[in-house]
Amino acid sequence: MKFTRTPKKGLDILLGTKMTIAEQPEIVQDILSKDNGKPDAAMAEQGLVTPEERAQALSLELNIPLVDLKRQPVEPAALRLVPEKIARKHTLIPLDILGDRLIVVMANPENIQAIQDISMQTKMTIEPAVGVPEHIREAIDLNYRVSGEIQKQVGQMAPAQETAEATVVSTSAETPIARTVDLLIAQAAKDRASDIHIEPEEDLLRIRYRIDGILHDAVSLPLSVHNQMVSRLKIMAEMNIAERRRPQDGQISVKLGGKDIDIRVATAETVHGEMMVLRILDKSLSVFPLSQLGFLPESLEKYRRMLKSPFGMVLVSGPTGSGKTTTLYASVNQLDFGENNIITIEDPVEYRFTGINQMQVNPRAGITFASGLRASMRLDPDIILVGEIRDADTARTAVQAALTGHLVLSSVHANDTVGVLFRLIDLGVEPYLISTALVGVVAQRMVRRVCPHCRVLLQASPEEQAAYEQEMGERWTNFYYGTGCNFCANTGFLGRTGVFETLIISEQIRRMLTTGAVGDDIRAQAVKEGLVSMKRDGMLKARDGITTPGEVMRHVFSVT
Repeated sequence: MKFTRTPKKGLDILLGTKMTIAEQPEIVQDILSKDNGKPDAAMAEQGLVTPEERAQALSLELNIPLVDLKRQPVEPAALRLVPEKIARKHTLIPLDILGDRLIVVMANPENIQAIQDISMQTKMTIEPAVGVPEHIREAIDLNYRVSGEIQKQVGQMAPAQETAEATVVSTSAETPIARTVDLLIAQAAKDRASDIHIEPEEDLLRIRYRIDGILHDAVSLPLSVHNQMVSRLKIMAEMNIAERRRPQDGQISVKLGGKDIDIRVATAETVHGEMMVLRILDKSLSVFPLSQLGFLPESLEKYRRMLKSPFGMVLVSGPTGSGKTTTLYASVNQLDFGENNIITIEDPVEYRFTGINQMQVNPRAGITFASGLRASMRLDPDIILVGEIRDADTARTAVQAALTGHLVLSSVHANDTVGVLFRLIDLGVEPYLISTALVGVVAQRMVRRVCPHCRVLLQASPEEQAAYEQEMGERWTNFYYGTGCNFCANTGFLGRTGVFETLIISEQIRRMLTTGAVGDDIRAQAVKEGLVSMKRDGMLKARDGITTPGEVMRHVFSVT
């Protein structure tokens, strides 16, 4: 297919959407002098039009459809006809098959060479459409999955043998099992997975990815590849491949798409063989600013005031996977590295930071949270981050550090902010010490974000409406829900955000704590002083279209 391009027509279309530019003759003349027949390119280079406006103008000028890849699904049958390498090279993606025609969405539909190459490969007539380049690249990432290639590699594997020598040979870098492992990790990174689960079952090997906190099936493989895959990963993580019964831990470092990614590996024996979980730590996502974690403005201001305290203890609470480490890292990252000596004691050290002295817990070497904390106090620290307070020794040592002029940040497993106070009492810390040392507490959960690309306003279920009304004291029937699209893998959710409860320990709460007040009375006083509960914080985010009432109910409503 050949297009005839008229520069003046293209300019007229673009200027029709940019009247402020059209009213400035010097800009128009400059574009005409530089466009070389392509005014859209010249205007894009000067930042005068957005990629969406350029694509729309190109669609009108060439009289071909503009496809919104946020909404339009990509057909798997069409996808199989064009290799990923070609799609990336020319920034295009096959969309659908109509008879003997292949619909291809292209960033540059005037690329005749690309159209001819695809036509020769597929033996079909190519019908181009226009797409926004960035949307096409995202669609390529989302749609070109590795399942087919993995199955191909598995089919090339020799039958597994149980000798150690055979296992080592079968896991060298150029074998099908090695390529299979690389493909699994690459796909997990593309899908924004936080974990890869390798789970042997009675008759198959199940691979699952945890995305936005939810496990999704990725691929099922023959059980015969299980030992080879585990051995390959153990070699990469420098673990003992001969040990199959005892739990092991290791770490892998890889580079994917220009990003440095660390993978924490853990194994444990199950009735069907060794289960393995790979925790993916993308270094580019290691630290978010506090403002991007999901704090409401008032809660964020309270938390920042806590962090400005010259000494005392600031605690973050929540269950495993609630984002406590992310909040602590974001907190430390906003502190002044130049004027402060910041020391952390972590288990494990997930991300490494310049300007911070990080210690790794190592029980075999006698380094625990408590002993590491005591050692750090002799190193002239200003700020100490303790990964977790989980025993009486660590709790008492952390309180002593806070009372002797250090700012101590740490996490505690508790249901809510008031629950942290009584958790410390359970660990043997006297209430008067808690009231003196503790500056404030943040409790948090993680909820999935509604996908912004496919969200629509719909009527909520009666249960969701009732939960919202009970918490907020007002009736609200319609909320935003994701309908599913290419960007969210048809889940309706894209990414996660925090739901928070921020408590500053006021003088009144200190007195109540030392006089033995119960949790309900302390919470009532905190609410009187402006505490926004996690339930309310979550429902405010649901009302604003950030998440759904169902997500808040699932993650937060177990909190009393």
